[in-house]
Amino acid sequence: MTGKKVPSDLSTVIGLVILTDLFVLMPGLSETVFRNILGLPLVLFLPGYALIAALFPSKSDLDGIERTALSFGLSIAVVPLIGLGLNYTPWGIKLLPILISLSVFTFAMCGFAYLRREKLPEAEAFEVPFREIALSLKTEILEKPEPGLDKALTIILVFSILLSVTTLVYVVITPKEGEHFTEFYILGPEGMADSYPTNYTLGENGKVIIGIVNHEYRPVNYTMEVRLENRSLPLPEDMQQITLAHNETWEEPLALTPPVEGKNMKLEFLLFNETDKNTSYRDLHLWINVNSTEN
Repeated sequence: MTGKKVPSDLSTVIGLVILTDLFVLMPGLSETVFRNILGLPLVLFLPGYALIAALFPSKSDLDGIERTALSFGLSIAVVPLIGLGLNYTPWGIKLLPILISLSVFTFAMCGFAYLRREKLPEAEAFEVPFREIALSLKTEILEKPEPGLDKALTIILVFSILLSVTTLVYVVITPKEGEHFTEFYILGPEGMADSYPTNYTLGENGKVIIGIVNHEYRPVNYTMEVRLENRSLPLPEDMQQITLAHNETWEEPLALTPPVEGKNMKLEFLLFNETDKNTSYRDLHLWINVNSTEN
């Protein structure tokens, strides 16, 4: 069987993974609903199917129903394990590392499945006969001599199944809106929620990292202000007006130089939205000390 063409089921899996990668990574395509439609099989079915194909290359190993059920089950098991492994790497659990890991795993399993099937006699190697299934359905629905009522019921059943699947996909990819809110946070110089600069020497600065995450289900124009004992401190121009789309994150470092001495002074970080520019929508604060000389 050397030189055998790639089985149709494996080539379909590879094609779906590549198509999903394109819709996730390419600007323009990544904003469409097809990204979610293609992403579901990549997470819930394709890795498991490829693994099952590699483990059981023969037709006699498993029937179609068993393969389908195990494909879902193994995908649900494999994907979290890949995520757990990524958690201990420098890349972490982020979109691009997860996408690359799932794609590489699925391609590798398809390669192993192809090699194992190639060693089997052609009649024994498993393959999904897409063409035969399509011709069988066509014959069953359009060409088989049946009473008109039976044929109509068959067509209605097929359309009902397609409608149910379409409805399920729509419900999954169009979740209900949750709570509308905005995250507003401060991090220390190392990007952690600790080690905030609270002791300053007059004329020197300290750095904090400010973050905003929009969960308002709409684009929002934010305005930010920093006050020391109710006295406004100058901010870079790009921090004064911030526009974020839904689920967009903004995070930037800010160097602060307190202009006056004092003990236990309140350093406020105020975030305003476009609805009310007089009352802060979110606010945070630190208590700081400023000395004229370094202690």
